[in-house]
Parts: sequence; C-alpha cells; structure tokens
Amino acid sequence: MPDLLQTPFRKFHEQHGAKFVEFAGWEMPLHYGSVIEEHQQCRNSGALFDVSHMGRISVTGRHARKFLETVLTRKVTDMEEKQCRYSMVCNASGGVLDDVIVYRFDDHWILVVNASNRLKLLAHFHDVIGREDMTVRLEDLTPKTAMVALQGPKVMEKIGEFSKEIPTLKKYRFTLKNLMILKMTVSRTGYTGEDGVEIMMGANMASMAVKLLLKDASAPDAVIKPAGLGARDTLRLEAGMPLYGHELTEDTDPLSAGLGFAVSLDKHEAVEGQPLVPRFIGQDALEKLAADGPPKELIGLKLDGKRTPRQDGDVMKDDASIGAVTSGCLSPTLGVPIAMAYVPRGAVSAGDTLRVAVGAQYAEAQVVELPFYKAT
Repeated sequence: MPDLLQTPFRKFHEQHGAKFVEFAGWEMPLHYGSVIEEHQQCRNSGALFDVSHMGRISVTGRHARKFLETVLTRKVTDMEEKQCRYSMVCNASGGVLDDVIVYRFDDHWILVVNASNRLKLLAHFHDVIGREDMTVRLEDLTPKTAMVALQGPKVMEKIGEFSKEIPTLKKYRFTLKNLMILKMTVSRTGYTGEDGVEIMMGANMASMAVKLLLKDASAPDAVIKPAGLGARDTLRLEAGMPLYGHELTEDTDPLSAGLGFAVSLDKHEAVEGQPLVPRFIGQDALEKLAADGPPKELIGLKLDGKRTPRQDGDVMKDDASIGAVTSGCLSPTLGVPIAMAYVPRGAVSAGDTLRVAVGAQYAEAQVVELPFYKAT
C-alpha cells in the first residue's frame, strides 16, 4: 500500500498476521483472522487496539484556555488537572467538524481527534487563532507518538499486575506513568462499551510497550489479544457510540445525535471564582435548535433475518420513507443485524416496527433504545 502512513506498531501487526486496510490515509489492521473472535475477545476478556492513527494535538500559550472555550462545545475551564472530557468542535451552523477528547495537564492541553479530521481541524484552529488574534501554539504530536486502547472486562485486573494506581482511576481521568523506561499517559477512556484504558507514549517506545502488554498474546487463553478496526466498529456500534462520517458530519448537529451532554450552552455565563469564557463557535445555532427542538433524532434498530443494512439505506414507516441508516452490522453479541438511523424527531417510539432497505429488498426492524449493549 504505497504512500500510506504507518503506525509504530506496523511490524507487530505483520508478525501477528494482520490483514491491512487503508483508513484515513493510514495502513491499519482490519483484523488478524476473525472480526467476530476479536469482538468476543474484547467483550469477554480483553483486546488491544492500535489507535495511533488518531490525531494528538498539543495546545499551549497565553490564550490556550480561551481558544479551547471558543472551539469546543464543552466547558474546559472547570476541568481539574489529569481530567479528560468528551466534546465537539462545531462550525457556525452547529454542524460537527469532529468529536474529540481534551486532556488537561498542568501546563498544557492535548486534543485527541479523529484521524480523518486531523488536518482539517489544524487548519480550522489556525484560522480561529489568527482571526481572534490569540497567542496559542499548536503542536501536532501524532507523528512522534503512538496510542493503544486496552479494552475488556479483565483488562483492569491485568493492568494491576504492572500498576496499582491505574485500576483506581475514575472514568475520564488520566495519570502519567513510568514503567521501566516507558513514559505513558494512561486514561480510563475507550470506544467499545467496555472498561479499559487508552495509552499515549513516544513512538520510539511502541515496540517495547507492546511486548510488555501482549507478551502472552499468542497463548489460546491470553487475557489480552490484538484486535483490528473491524471489531472496533462492531463494538462501538453495539455500544451506540457515534462514528464521524456516519452519525456525525458537518451537516449533523450534536443535539440530534443525542450528545447534548457534550454541549455546554451556559458555559459562557459568569461563575463565581472562575474566569469568564467566550461563546463557542456554533453556539447561536445550537441554542436555537435546543429551544425549537432538533428536527431529527438518532434511533436504534434491530432487524429480522441476517442481512445487514448499510449506510444511507432507506428507512420506511408504513409506505413512506422517513429516514436513513447511518451505521449497521451483524451484532456478534446479540446475533442479529443492528443499525442506527436518523428519523424525524417524534416520528417513532421504542417498539415500533419499521422497514429498512437491505440491498434491493426491505427487512422488518424494531425500534429499540440505544445502546444495544451495555456492560454489566
């Protein structure tokens, strides 16, 4: 695959028989043999995902906080050190440019962004900094760092063999760890619906880290085994988590996507003891949407049969087309096809039966509450 970016774990993937696929300009492992087995490994025990293709952007400078409050929909001024927070970057009309996680360090911030949006966001950020005459320095850390996600119900117990502190982390908190000569940022975050952590490290430490974390990966009963993008997608869909380019786009607002928790419409209001924050880009449009109610909503669907609906597949109620599928797969956990779709707000209720396009035909589908799966 010429001209594709490779992660620092490329040799490891090759040694473990990965089938590679192009994703957002990167050569990434799709699977190592079976997407379903990797999915179940994550649900039942633990899996390691190479997520080094995700963008990592450092934000420093006198106006760093003001800049982040301007471009992010979620308030960051009240974040504590070593806390991370899920947020959106929106355009002026309230459409989503990306969904991101912001990390607060003692003297800087790091934004973890989607691989497909990294360059777009950097251009947008520089435009905002110039337009607002801010003193902010952005550094794209992506080329010189690596990132993995360890996810699954047995992951924290396994990590406890290396560190007693990490299993005590609260959700959306992180810590800085030194394991031997490995310096890592470890956050209790993830994108699978399971417990676990995401780890950022220097690219030159990647081979050592993967040997430490997956030293027994070839054993049939290994607690943690490698998994690719295929399982990552089926896992996040079961967990009802949005994917940029599917549930989230520049023409889709976060309120319609059910992500109102990540939009702080009141964050610019005065709070005693805290500095004032500016209104964020897209706030006017999202305030109007919140007042009027978003025109559409994201729903979950369970389908009859075994055929999987695809993105943009027609969704019908009675004899009328009312929406379109955003993501679909055959759920390895539930054993049935599932999908998310946008329909007009209030048009359907849980338990309703709709029809969804699967190829040239239609299958019956039941409207269900999201997520499809929730870890116990």
